[in-house]
Amino acid sequence: MNTKMIFCSVAAAALCSTLSAQTREVAPTMSSNTTKLVSAVYDWEKMQPMVVSNGVRRTLFEGPTATLDKINCHITTLNPGEQSGEPRLHMQEEVIVVKEGTIEATYDGHSETVGPGSVIFFASHATTRLRNPGKVPATYTVIYYYTPLTPKK
Repeated sequence: MNTKMIFCSVAAAALCSTLSAQTREVAPTMSSNTTKLVSAVYDWEKMQPMVVSNGVRRTLFEGPTATLDKINCHITTLNPGEQSGEPRLHMQEEVIVVKEGTIEATYDGHSETVGPGSVIFFASHATTRLRNPGKVPATYTVIYYYTPLTPKK
């Protein structure tokens, strides 16, 4: 198996546990350090939402794993008409899963609008931005990761 297939399997398992709102305790959020992440379940009802200028953010985890230099998972809710930020170049690869609402994904000058259940993949070196063109909040899960092959700049 290649690295992308392995990651997609791991990401899908992590995402399923995130979105299925299990009843186990929330594992602590890790800061960027050398302690490797361990298996955990993240219950939607127990996540700590943080209000930000464009909506709400829930940080789940960030840190190294046995096979990745770093992985980050967070859930964002964009208010109608808001965007994730200005388009910016990302060195890492990202997987985004839309939970609810409508998201316009822009990458390298190409835009596409998708709804609930859609998956967006941003390749390394893509210039990206997400926007909520809808009339209701849009929620999506972001998983991004760094490997030894991830470009440094």
